[in-house]
Amino acid sequence: MADTKTSGTGDKHTVRVGVFIPADCQLLDAASVDIMGSMSHEYMSMISQLVPQAVIDLAPHVHIHYIGSVRAGEHIKLTSNERIVATNHYSDAEVAPGKLDVVLVPGPDPFNKYEEAAIEWLRTQGNTQGVDILSVCSGILICGEAGLLKGRSACGPRGLQDMIKSKGFGEKALVGHKFRWIQDGNFWSSGGVTNGNDLVAAYCRASPHFPNPIVEMICESIDVGDRAQEYGKEMMWQENIAKLAETAL
Repeated sequence: MADTKTSGTGDKHTVRVGVFIPADCQLLDAASVDIMGSMSHEYMSMISQLVPQAVIDLAPHVHIHYIGSVRAGEHIKLTSNERIVATNHYSDAEVAPGKLDVVLVPGPDPFNKYEEAAIEWLRTQGNTQGVDILSVCSGILICGEAGLLKGRSACGPRGLQDMIKSKGFGEKALVGHKFRWIQDGNFWSSGGVTNGNDLVAAYCRASPHFPNPIVEMICESIDVGDRAQEYGKEMMWQENIAKLAETAL
């Protein structure tokens, strides 16, 4: 990330965000990118009758790319019978390492297989100075394949902690049983699904890309970012599954 917060003067800062979906993903995971989109000059201009011009002027441009293993203009599959249109194939020069500030990786089917070139693209992004990786839910499995967990603390879904450990990604610590999200260097990871909202809100608060007044105004207005980082209760995943299995007998 850059060293200082952007201001409302001079050339307007542009935040370049890539949502990386090499196969498919959970709709709610991908939707967390809208938090960054809601902090943009474009969004503020759209609601110009609700906010003063000084707020619009303070907000950065946010350009969002939807990056897949399909060509630009083709559809990427999401859950709930949803599709989004890819703006880029991962090999496009427009989204090459060094061209993005943030890569958000929403959670896919945990048993997916990926093109090695797609994994290499993510690996190179994660190793590029100035690029932040935001992993949501099972997106941590793609990040793990790309070597981005090695030597780092990471979250991932509470119900998948054993699966993640079994992959041998070389993480320093797996803390998804305790935390909704965690940061380790330029790698940010969340627990399951809507914990991605908590992650993105925390990232925007820490990032030099987004002015703090904009972040706090938007987090309050869209009701995100107010949950504690640490879970307030234990997950009853296995117990609930067992009860359902008994009921089905």
